[in-house]
Amino acid sequence: MEGTDLAFRAWAMKQYLRENGLTITLLVISMATLVGQVCTGRLEYNAEHGTAPVSLWNYLSTGHFQEALFENWESEFLQMAAFVLLTIFLKQKGSSESKKLRGRNEVDEDPRSADKRRSPWPVRRGGWALRIYENSLSLALLALFAFSFVMHAVGGARAQRAEALLHGDEPVSSVAAYVATSRFWFESFQNWQSEFLSVAVLVVLSIYLRQRGSPQSKPVAAPHLETGE
Repeated sequence: MEGTDLAFRAWAMKQYLRENGLTITLLVISMATLVGQVCTGRLEYNAEHGTAPVSLWNYLSTGHFQEALFENWESEFLQMAAFVLLTIFLKQKGSSESKKLRGRNEVDEDPRSADKRRSPWPVRRGGWALRIYENSLSLALLALFAFSFVMHAVGGARAQRAEALLHGDEPVSSVAAYVATSRFWFESFQNWQSEFLSVAVLVVLSIYLRQRGSPQSKPVAAPHLETGE
């Protein structure tokens, strides 16, 4: 009986990993790179400040770390939210990242007329719940962008104050004052432009180039002007 139970658990774990492998792998890579950022960021912080070295734990509470972390998150979530919203209305002939130029696009179908027996709860409920749910992806990404934007400003203000005290300069008086500085917007714009450029490159390259097995690519034998997945 115990052997059967262990075999079932092993099967269940294997099935779980198979069904969630993409998310798990991306999260593992994200955590590994975050650890690298923390370790190298602490070394840079200690080298810049030249005072008693801060520990890894104390480094996490510095504006230096918070600013660097959230300014990158901010650009990622802005790019994803904008791409989700822009692809509702705009198309790119030949790209796998675009809806079809003509004919039926399944994502445009009104859920109110769909067979709701296996639909998520908000679709079955209708009304305000469905109205929110049918825009929930963009709303969630915009909320994550807003959160990251605010945290970038908070972390940046803390970092600027620490640098000002170190060099005898005038610290910013508030987070709002820091948002009004060129430094804050320079940090934001340099990340935003790279994110939008990378998406534009993916949209264009998917017209002519292929990756067999990837849902981000058209089938290898598909003609260049075929649009959509």
